[in-house]
Amino acid sequence: MGVEFFPLTAERWLDFERLLGKAGGTGGCWCMYWRLTNKDYEAHKGEGNRQIMQALVNRGEVLGIMAYVDGTPAGWCSLAPRERFPRLATSRVFKQFDEQPVWTIVCFFIAKAFRRQKLSAKLLRAAVDYAQQHGAQIVEACPVEPQYGTAPEVFMWTGIASTFKQVGFVEVARRSETRPLMRYYVK
Repeated sequence: MGVEFFPLTAERWLDFERLLGKAGGTGGCWCMYWRLTNKDYEAHKGEGNRQIMQALVNRGEVLGIMAYVDGTPAGWCSLAPRERFPRLATSRVFKQFDEQPVWTIVCFFIAKAFRRQKLSAKLLRAAVDYAQQHGAQIVEACPVEPQYGTAPEVFMWTGIASTFKQVGFVEVARRSETRPLMRYYVK
């Protein structure tokens, strides 16, 4: 399987739409959940979120990277400097750990045909590399660590802790039984 990674740009927008499908990933999100207040997110759910996301892409904002398998859009990882995700500041679980500048990974989406093939680990490594190339010294995330070995896929959109550990992330805090705050320190 030939895997390549590219930042989401206006030229790749149609691939992003194809990957996320008509539902925009899950329930009309279009990867806007962490980028908007709850009120704004709910008001724009679906087509509104798609339009906002496309406008951000067209402005050239750093939003994340896409994985392609043999030329087919197969995965998405949303990451950016933490301040681009205002909802994180109001979350009990995801709130800021310290004053260090960090890039944050908030979402993964892997197309069904490519799940359970270790694509998320490759996408995570590519995301860390991308953040490092753009000056990140610390990359953080708050993935799921299922209590009983597994959890429904719909709840895995922030990633799985074991995958983050494989890539070199370490736990720095835990505010929830199933959500470790993890960091990767760029060397």
